[in-house]
Amino acid sequence: MNPTSQHSVSIRLAAENDLPAMLEIYNDIILNTTAVYDYEPHTFEMRRQWFQVKQEQGFPVFAAEENGNLVGFSTLGPFRREWTAYRFSVENSVYVKTDVRGMGIGKLLVAPLIGAARNLKMHTIVAGIEATNEVSIKLHQRFGFKEVAHFREVGWKFGRWLDLKFLQLII
Repeated sequence: MNPTSQHSVSIRLAAENDLPAMLEIYNDIILNTTAVYDYEPHTFEMRRQWFQVKQEQGFPVFAAEENGNLVGFSTLGPFRREWTAYRFSVENSVYVKTDVRGMGIGKLLVAPLIGAARNLKMHTIVAGIEATNEVSIKLHQRFGFKEVAHFREVGWKFGRWLDLKFLQLII
């Protein structure tokens, strides 16, 4: 894919047969980035259960597909799920395959999340982003997200402390 061929990427609802490709993308992110504060790759069963819970909770998972290949995915999920008063708040997640990052796929995956949150009658979307991930921060800012918190040294990965920023969009 080149930067001018964005139109060849289609966004659709993910299906169970997308799980192996989503798992591959997610595990690469765990092992090679600070976007996910986890150390160990997930199993297929973990990803299957994750997808099942998304369906049970009514949260969509969007898939970005190019030429029949899954190149990214995004979803919404509960924000601070233990407490009922947060029921109108969601957190978003956007993941793009390594070799196609920076080509506009993230932008294509954020837009339907905002529409889905509106349809679900949510009030706000929160994005938790590692503080040095300027690409993700700028992506969210393009959609109107504003930085509302900066937590210092809350994660430890790759031998260093990680800061976490929360960006928020009031719908």
